[in-house]
Amino acid sequence: MMNTLYSLHPDAVATIDAGSKQAILEALAERFAQVYDLDGVEILERIEEREKLGSTGFGRGVAIPHARIPGLRRPVTAFLRLEHSVDFAAADGMPVDLVFGLLSPENAGASHLQALAAISRMVREEAIHAALAEATDAEALYALLTNVTDRDAA
Repeated sequence: MMNTLYSLHPDAVATIDAGSKQAILEALAERFAQVYDLDGVEILERIEEREKLGSTGFGRGVAIPHARIPGLRRPVTAFLRLEHSVDFAAADGMPVDLVFGLLSPENAGASHLQALAAISRMVREEAIHAALAEATDAEALYALLTNVTDRDAA
């Protein structure tokens, strides 16, 4: 479906209106639960635990909330584009409008880090960042994301 580092289901991509960092994390957990048939409460708890260690807002309007989940078989992602930028306590102080969620198996050390790195590399590319911000709908976002990751996997 996508590159070999993680899966992205079309229904895991959306544009949402969230007014706070907490609302974003809740929407992300809910999307993961619905799309990948996971426990939304556990996902939210684990993502919140990770956020307590430091914000996953890494700059340029992008956040990558992530966690490791027992029983998960391979890394899965979700992508939320926000209708309005939200303060995420990012490293550069900029508000966030692109949010990638990543869940990995509990024992996924290197594969979790590789998936995080792949997402980070992708959104650092100016053309990709701009295209994600300007895409017309979730279908266009999914097409962009899958084309980028398929290209990078080749």
